[in-house]
Amino acid sequence: MSEIMQYVTRESAFHRLHPLTKLIFAIVVVALAVLTSDTAMLAVLAGAVVVIAVASGLARDLLRQVPLLLMLAVSLLALTILTIRSGEIIGYLVPQSVPVIGGAFPVTAGAIDLALAMSLRFAAMLFAFQLLVISTQPRDLVHVMDRLRMPVDYTLMFLIALRFIPSLQLEGKRIHEAQLARAYNPGKGLAGKIRGLFPIIIPLVSNSLGKATILGLTIDLRGYRSGRRTPMRDLSPGRADVAGICCMGLVVAGYLAVLLV
Repeated sequence: MSEIMQYVTRESAFHRLHPLTKLIFAIVVVALAVLTSDTAMLAVLAGAVVVIAVASGLARDLLRQVPLLLMLAVSLLALTILTIRSGEIIGYLVPQSVPVIGGAFPVTAGAIDLALAMSLRFAAMLFAFQLLVISTQPRDLVHVMDRLRMPVDYTLMFLIALRFIPSLQLEGKRIHEAQLARAYNPGKGLAGKIRGLFPIIIPLVSNSLGKATILGLTIDLRGYRSGRRTPMRDLSPGRADVAGICCMGLVVAGYLAVLLV
């Protein structure tokens, strides 16, 4: 199983962009996704991020998040159907032909539209952040955040959280393989899957707490908060970065123009 939220070593147009340009791209996509409630515009925004990934040769790494997004979309759809009663009634979760409780839980057009908009919003934001992470080395992100005068504690928390995602995934995989090697059989079906989570989650949380303690001691011993740090390399934006920032400015200006009309 491939690690998620992990830098991918590859030669692509998106990799060659300045980290600040990619950070601005992620911020612009997130801002537009949050400010947009129209389903069509959200679909265009998410599609544009996917097109950029395809052009950069990163579509396969990006689309690994699709199963997670599908589960999120189904959950949002079920939640909105049970809580939203706006718009035309399309049907019922429990058909009217069922005796006694027939016609329960109406499915409305407003609930479906809201669930679709929220799913596309999350997809656009997740895809943009995934593109930023898989195409930018962590040291370059730290360098950019340091140049932006971000507090060192926030930079440190961001980097640790970013690295803990693939680390936890890899650790969980190792624990699962160790349980299988010991012939642990929790059973089949949904109940078996639930029982099989406990032998993985408990040691995973315990190991994570131990690693957090070691990491804190390592940071203090290395004097991370004291003195000035010299970056390993100095990055400068190129023509592609200028063109990308100009394109993002045009997109934002066009969006604001549509809102004001």
